Amino acid sequence: MIHDIYSESAGYLMYQINFHNPVHVHFIGIGGISMSGLAEILLSEGFTISGSDSKETPLTDRLSSLGATIQYGQSSSNILPGIDLIVYTAAISQDNPELQEAIHQSIPMLTRAQLLGQLMKNYNTPIAISGTHGKTTTTSMISEILLHADCDPTLSIGGILKTIGGNFRIGKSQYFVTEACEYTNSYLEFFPKISLILNVEADHLDFFKDLDDIRNSFHRFAGLLPAEGTLIINGDIDNFEQITKDIAANVITYGSSSSCDYYPTDITYDEFGHGSYLLHHQNEVMPVSLSVVGLHNIYNSIAAIALARTIAIDTSVAVDALRHFSGTDRRFELKGRLGNITIIDDYAHHPTEIRATLSATKNYPHKTLWCVFQPHTYTRTQAFLSDFADALSLADKVILTDIYAAREKNTIGISSRDLLKKLEENGTEAYYFSYFDDIENFILQNCSDNDMVITMGAGDVVKIGETILGQ
Repeated sequence: MIHDIYSESAGYLMYQINFHNPVHVHFIGIGGISMSGLAEILLSEGFTISGSDSKETPLTDRLSSLGATIQYGQSSSNILPGIDLIVYTAAISQDNPELQEAIHQSIPMLTRAQLLGQLMKNYNTPIAISGTHGKTTTTSMISEILLHADCDPTLSIGGILKTIGGNFRIGKSQYFVTEACEYTNSYLEFFPKISLILNVEADHLDFFKDLDDIRNSFHRFAGLLPAEGTLIINGDIDNFEQITKDIAANVITYGSSSSCDYYPTDITYDEFGHGSYLLHHQNEVMPVSLSVVGLHNIYNSIAAIALARTIAIDTSVAVDALRHFSGTDRRFELKGRLGNITIIDDYAHHPTEIRATLSATKNYPHKTLWCVFQPHTYTRTQAFLSDFADALSLADKVILTDIYAAREKNTIGISSRDLLKKLEENGTEAYYFSYFDDIENFILQNCSDNDMVITMGAGDVVKIGETILGQ
């Protein structure tokens, strides 16, 4: 592991980013969507920024226009005299020449997650949004509320928020909002004062041993909060008290039951599946109407309102912001219509997310529901094979692509044909194609008026709908 090598060098884990003492920071892999945003924050605070990446992109062009020095291709010669800190991502291998040169020069180093944690220390109100599902949407909801309330926040979102035209925003206030991902325990490097735990389920089993291991990770995350901090947690999480036990911070709950601090009643949906409900908190009852679909987004919105009230934003401002919030890219996103066929795209790649998205379509007008699903990673497909089949069976017809490998190699011999077999055993009409071209042609030949097609997955399955629509 890289950490094992670095632990012997000059105390890099203790490096503290200080906005009052800007230094020269070099990013290995600066063009990533998260790394580029972090680099831009430091640029705005007067830091000298350099970095390297494999190719030029709009993100690297933007950084260059703001004053960053970027090299394309990675070489030890990019580690110039005067660099005070190296930042790298998990994608960087041990034999990376810049990494090796930095070790040789004993330059302090931080991972991307560690840098994000260090940045949080420079704000009075750092807010971290965690959970197995719903982080991007809920972070976006909270961002919309803060913007609507003129709080001028700094934002780090895992998806594209239309309001800011990207996933990062640099503000001038003391509010810093970020997603907090549990994968590889990276969020344990953070320093939040307000944290939100949306749900805790089995996932990322290529890293975690089991659900108990994941629950322990979230317990440790909750324990990062100081005594004056606040944890907002979904009270519907099984035995959530085990996660909140022994933490010093104040705990606020939300969920489906009146035993929670915040809960809804009188849930209804309009003709497009947008939810409305009455929100209860103590002796208050507040009507809330959303412009996003599904029961899961009702609970995401409740979490967002609870957090807004925690930082003294008026409830009416939060409710008004949510009424105008229309979602983020790849979250039940209407891509367009081909004649009378509706094409939606969604990022769902876990059985719970699939079930939530497909359930939401029941309140959206359509005749036949087609789901084009791209499984994401071999380990996840194997771990949840039966659960995937059960969740996908909520669709009328399912089309499977090959598994999107992401960071993995197929050492376990799993394929989409295994999922196809499970779907057929469930009595679900299902098809498998190796190539996107074949799927696009099949859809064009077999879908009819008023059908709905949802492309679904965390890989590049979105291209299918975009190609069909000529985008």
